[in-house]
Amino acid sequence: MCGIAGDLKFDGKPADPLVLDRMAEVMVPRGPDGGGLVLRGAAGLAHRRLKIIDLSEAGRQPMEDAELGLTLAFNGCIYNHRELRSELEGKGYRFFSTSDTEVILKAYHAWGPRCVERFNGMFAFAITERDSGKTVLARDRMGIKPLYLADTEGGLRFASSLPALLASGGIDRTISPVALHHYFSFHAVVPAPHTLFTGIRKLPPATLLEIAPDGRQKQEQYWFPDYDPRPEEASLSAEDWRHRVEAELKAAVRRRLVADVPVGVLLSGGLDSSLIVGLLAEAGAKDLNTFSIGFETVGEEKGDEFEYSDIVAEHFGTIHHKIPVETGRALPALERAIAAMSEPMTSHDCVGFFLLSEEVSKHVKVVQSGQGADEIFAGYHWYPPMEGANDPLETYRKAFFDRDQVEMAKLIPAGILADDPSTDFVRDHFNLKGAAAPVDKALRIDSHIMLVDDPVKRVDNMTMAHGLEARVPFLDHELVEVAARCPADLKMAEGGKGILKTIARDHIPHAVIDRPKGYFPMPALKYLRGPYLDMVRDAVNSQGFTGRGLVQPGYVDTLLDDPEGHITPLRGSKLWQIGVLALWLEQHDRMAA
Repeated sequence: MCGIAGDLKFDGKPADPLVLDRMAEVMVPRGPDGGGLVLRGAAGLAHRRLKIIDLSEAGRQPMEDAELGLTLAFNGCIYNHRELRSELEGKGYRFFSTSDTEVILKAYHAWGPRCVERFNGMFAFAITERDSGKTVLARDRMGIKPLYLADTEGGLRFASSLPALLASGGIDRTISPVALHHYFSFHAVVPAPHTLFTGIRKLPPATLLEIAPDGRQKQEQYWFPDYDPRPEEASLSAEDWRHRVEAELKAAVRRRLVADVPVGVLLSGGLDSSLIVGLLAEAGAKDLNTFSIGFETVGEEKGDEFEYSDIVAEHFGTIHHKIPVETGRALPALERAIAAMSEPMTSHDCVGFFLLSEEVSKHVKVVQSGQGADEIFAGYHWYPPMEGANDPLETYRKAFFDRDQVEMAKLIPAGILADDPSTDFVRDHFNLKGAAAPVDKALRIDSHIMLVDDPVKRVDNMTMAHGLEARVPFLDHELVEVAARCPADLKMAEGGKGILKTIARDHIPHAVIDRPKGYFPMPALKYLRGPYLDMVRDAVNSQGFTGRGLVQPGYVDTLLDDPEGHITPLRGSKLWQIGVLALWLEQHDRMAA
């Protein structure tokens, strides 16, 4: 797990080492164990390293192979690198390290850019070819590792984080109207390639981007799973599907133990993380560190789930760390958590993940986390209404969208954007082939769009702010492929994640299965009381934010008059959504100053 950056020139000028240094400096928290820089004429790569596999200097990056004429900067982990290494050695390739980084280099030489189809892992990387001058960028199938791009005069820059690109200088920071609409309407999800800044875009998941020396680009999506059932699977029973899913899940958890350092677990006390702990224990993991966080209760809403995480920790004898966070500690951490966001994120648990990661990084460098299970196995409340829906688009919008178009007209000033790109985006995605049933349309868009630019991005940003690598077994692409074709009724059974609950009954205490659905709660951000409300009020009324003209003052005043009376269908604060945008923009204004 690391941070990468690149500067490509198409106008005959050399790559700028100062630009690369500025981007790399911002990403030191992502890779605190070392850094490197390689310049080859018009192409320059920079890297910040977090040592996880091959702790020696042989694994440092950017990695060059003079014999093959390739240079690589890589962020992530290839879990099947040892198997691929054996295959490549059989082809005559010689290795100078034990790193997965070098496996990518050799695999690229052996199989070309489509080598990514052989990788099981999470990754974003850049490879430059010495002889052709071509550069290839790639991102993993589920978008676990980020990659941001910015066109510059006569070139292109890219980095693992948006703030790193901003630090390079000369980036267009005007607000994208389409992205702003997505942010306020599509539950703060801004799908690739958009970001809030017009001058920065995201490489979509499961995408290869080939860049010629003159700047010509060829982009290709190399993976998109089918959600429609296969004819040969029509006769499979519920028990057959259970065994298939269980086998893939066990393999996914086991793969993510690949490391030259200890691996822990973020244990919320819910089904997903508890099942990971159970499967790790059965796989023989010893002295497993588990970590849970809790906040102060607000009103009737409890702020921790320690009673459930304690059950799991005691049952499996883990080395358990409980981290209670008082308001006095959480409030100052908000500023740092927002600074760590590559894009503004409204989920209340961002600061929870930030503080949890800070504590966890004192004990381990790698953790497994349960993100993705709700999207992959239908754990959310809006999936049952989608089954057989006459109007899938409208059913989904009513459940998921934070605001309809009427309210959006009250929020966004006239003249910024009059149409509805968020609804158009969902409609177009629903119309793609491979998911005929309405519920499968929802599962697909949530798994490959919402998940990428909400929970997964949140985990990457908050953990990497402290040099902590988070691995997400529920997003193993082989598990995702099987789960996608698994009949929806098996997934939605028992109030959601039915097939996962059936599997879990053989592995973990039933008390954490048959319990109300939870998450990393932080009630103070949901209800915006006390110092949190004061902070938001100051941010949305600041000259820096109001001067941008992104929201109508009267709408904001209405929310400020009654913060708890304006909650989204997914139980988020509409005021906090505006507040975190204002705070995030303020952070980047300071960084650019």
